[in-house]
Amino acid sequence: MKIGLMGAGGIAGVMAQTIREMETAECYAVASRNLSKAQSFAKTYSCEKAYGSYEELVQDPQVDLIYIATPHSEHWNNAKLCIEHGKAILCEKAFTANEKQAKEVFALAEQKGVLVTEAIWTRYMPFLSTIKEVLASGIIGRPVLLTANLGYPISQVPRLQDPNLAGGALLDVGVYTIHFALMMLGNEVEEVSSTCTYTATGVDEQNSITLKFKNGAMAVLNSSMLSVSDRKGIIQGTKGFLCVENINNFESLAVFDEEYRKIAEYHRPPQISGYEYEVEACRKALECGAVECEAISHEDTLYVMRLMDTLRQQWGLRYPFE
Repeated sequence: MKIGLMGAGGIAGVMAQTIREMETAECYAVASRNLSKAQSFAKTYSCEKAYGSYEELVQDPQVDLIYIATPHSEHWNNAKLCIEHGKAILCEKAFTANEKQAKEVFALAEQKGVLVTEAIWTRYMPFLSTIKEVLASGIIGRPVLLTANLGYPISQVPRLQDPNLAGGALLDVGVYTIHFALMMLGNEVEEVSSTCTYTATGVDEQNSITLKFKNGAMAVLNSSMLSVSDRKGIIQGTKGFLCVENINNFESLAVFDEEYRKIAEYHRPPQISGYEYEVEACRKALECGAVECEAISHEDTLYVMRLMDTLRQQWGLRYPFE
């Protein structure tokens, strides 16, 4: 499968290096609005083609899948450009800036019969199945409270400060805490409450979110672009609790009983970077002629976008282009 990268930043570099180590995919092309940047990237990661515009990339008949690695604010237009040219897409999170944009992208993809999926890598990881199986086994009883933390000291990154680029902690790191909660507790949230602090530019720099589910379970989620967090996900049950190390790239799972004794431990399998699983999922979906990946449906993406719209509404955070 020949992959074209739209964007030549840091995350695109991780993806390119990952693809280089895969046997089922090839890092074929890269496009940037700066040709010299694209050429430098192509040289570093052995891409056959380097383009100075996104239009050239989507017009290349050799490209099977385009990985969109541009700022959040650009995903909507970038995705539509790809779809109009019949190109399958793996689009970085957050999928778009809001639910309205996401709906438009999915509607166009359905009309054109094109594969489109969101690159929430944790959704595709095989270790997720292990966590879900242990939770479903009933070993900790009924799950009633989940907590998840994710924070990195990344506030100096210019795009994260810029409301015009849909900056802030929520779309960049908070999205992972939300996905983690929904993967563990389901998509039946009946109440959302939250608070945040703001940067001088008016985007959220850290936030705390509480979700109440229809079955009575709750999730308390914290994300930040100021702090170094423990990245832990804790699922508390009526008979014990589970501790997931690193909700942004599952490393291990520990099971504790009612007496706080560790009774089981699991570790993730060897991986390249973790990005390979979403790439492989796209390859399999393309082979089957599917328009979405099994790991994350379009409705899953829309559900999270809807939640994040609700949160930003609570905070009075509206991007200038909305």
